[in-house]
Formats: sequence, C-alpha cells, structure tokens
Amino acid sequence: MSMIEQSVEVNVPLRTAYNQWTQFEEFPTFMEGVKEVRQIDDTHLHWVAEIGGHRQEWDAEVTEQRPDERIAWKNVGGKQNAGVVTFHRLDDDHTRLMVQLDFIPEGLIEKLGDAIAAPDRRVAGDLQRFKEMIEARPVESGAWRGEVRRVDEA
Repeated sequence: MSMIEQSVEVNVPLRTAYNQWTQFEEFPTFMEGVKEVRQIDDTHLHWVAEIGGHRQEWDAEVTEQRPDERIAWKNVGGKQNAGVVTFHRLDDDHTRLMVQLDFIPEGLIEKLGDAIAAPDRRVAGDLQRFKEMIEARPVESGAWRGEVRRVDEA
C-alpha cells in the first residue's frame, strides 16, 4: 500500500474551504485525470478517472464527515483507496487542508509512477488548483453541512 500526505493553505475562511470541498461533483475542475464524480446519495460516490492512460471507475463511501473538521472515505468497489481530508483554521481568513490518501498501485504503469512519486505530485497539483479555484470565487459554489459518523461512533 502506498500513502500520500499533502497540504495546502488557502486564503479563505475554514467554512468556505470546507463547504467547497463537499461539492464532490466539481472535483474534475481541479483534480487531474478525474473525468467525473457522481454523487449517488449523501455517502456514496461514483468516480471515473484516467490513471496511467487507462480509464478506471470505482465507487467510494464517505465513512466520516464532520462539518469544518474532516471528511474520510474508502472505496467500496473497484480502485483500492481510502483517505481523509482535514480542515484547520489558521485565522479568520486562512485555512490549511491536509490530505492523507492510501492506495494500492495496480499494473506496471501505476507501480512505476508510484516509484517516482508521481501520485504525490498529482495530489499536490490538485490541492494547488483547488486553492486557485476557491480563492478566485467570491463564495463557495455550495455546501453540504450534514454529519456522517464513523461506524464505531454510532
């Protein structure tokens, strides 16, 4: 299993950064290779991406969501991955997003890419594009303020 840890500071309030991140269907606008994210319900997503020149599809489940704090997910079919993004208030107008992503590289191309840290650079680029997008907007494009509790918390 490979692990990526990346962060970015954005010049927007914590609530704005969190609200925008909950707009999963907009991920293709800043995530390289992601062609579509379709929200099936409050906790299930269908992803379509091009990875290593190959189309990949998988389903993911939001396993924990706490407004203004964290969103965690895991795959429930297809591409093996899990992760969490956490939101940290730096001051009234600045927020740090931290992403931790675990995944299993599949096939020769993905394993070679992982060996040269290509996924790390991709996530860093995605976070930089998110920063540019959210800082260029007067307000977030939407928000989902619901809470999803981990199974062991229920």
